[in-house]
Amino acid sequence: MHRLWLYVVLFNSSFAFSQDSIWTARTTGKFPYIKYGIGDDRLGGAKMGFLDSNILLAITDSLGTDYKLKLSKYHSAYIPKENVVLMKKVPSLRMVHNQDLSNAWKVFGDADADYVMINLSKPVPYRSTQLVNPSRVTVDLFGITSNTNWINQLSSAKEIRNIWYEQVEDDLLRVIIELRHPQHWGHTIYYDSTGKKLFVKIKRQPPVLDIRKLRIAIDAGHGGDNNGTSGTKGSVVEKNYTLKLAREFEKTIKAAGVSKVFMTRTNDTTLSMVERMEMLRQFNPDLLVSIHLNSADSDTVQGTSTYYRYIGFRTLSVAILNQLLTLGLKEYGNIGSFNFALNGPTDYPNALIEVGFLTNRSDEKKIISPRFQKAVAQKIYLGIVNWLKQVK
Repeated sequence: MHRLWLYVVLFNSSFAFSQDSIWTARTTGKFPYIKYGIGDDRLGGAKMGFLDSNILLAITDSLGTDYKLKLSKYHSAYIPKENVVLMKKVPSLRMVHNQDLSNAWKVFGDADADYVMINLSKPVPYRSTQLVNPSRVTVDLFGITSNTNWINQLSSAKEIRNIWYEQVEDDLLRVIIELRHPQHWGHTIYYDSTGKKLFVKIKRQPPVLDIRKLRIAIDAGHGGDNNGTSGTKGSVVEKNYTLKLAREFEKTIKAAGVSKVFMTRTNDTTLSMVERMEMLRQFNPDLLVSIHLNSADSDTVQGTSTYYRYIGFRTLSVAILNQLLTLGLKEYGNIGSFNFALNGPTDYPNALIEVGFLTNRSDEKKIISPRFQKAVAQKIYLGIVNWLKQVK
């Protein structure tokens, strides 16, 4: 009865799955991502990370708006159906992961960044992790067994100190990239057009740790048909005040000598998270600050907070929070592993700022004050300056 029920449900989705067969598929669309499970909240399910397009997948089940995929013998994940193109049905996982091997590696640099190039038999899913003390990037390659017998390392690589791998499971190869500096400045993973060369791009630490030399991106949360939250009487709307705060911050850093500044929006326009991430990828910032205003069911909840997702970027969010607290705001905290879309890219340090709670009268009164807006902008600026002083 269980098998029959499963078949009927999935047949309605046009594809049938059973315990003894799977579908091959590939990733598609902009910024496809995989999740740990089917749990959900207002920010979506907990994400493993983003993937490149045209990566081969083994789909084993269909659950609502997600497909379940088999990454390796002991690892599974979930991916939104909108990011998948099903290809053909095959009798077993062995038909998908059939002696998929790694080959020779190369480590090198160009004028701007370092690269690890890994030759593979086909484009497989991956997961990256930032580690600190010491600073490292690890990349798990699912469904891969090592056939790597040399790693060619060139002196043109400046930020990568060491590189090696571990075959942690029969079909899970872990790449370990040790960095020269404690601070993570970002990494990007992608395949070349053949799908058989995986690149891990490591951003270098800027040669001069001066805010005036950095490329800074500013995101004013919400906008257009996305109002965000509202104040205690409903007349104060988040999207309007995030833009005011973002403009003040832009004005503050330009006055301080920062010339390379990018705003995801400069007026009341509707932008999806994918559109924002695309623009940020094109700008290639050294850091991103996203400005929001918080809300709670109770009007007694108040305070300022900062958010990060990856441990290598935490220091930026902490430095900004420490400065915001000097404004006399209560502390709501520094929140990690945050599943907000703009905390998701690994390409550059980023921090989400929730300046205060619009649903709290005291916080709201401060937020609508032009004088307070200028003070917040100055504190974010000082937070970044202090962060750069801590970077070694």
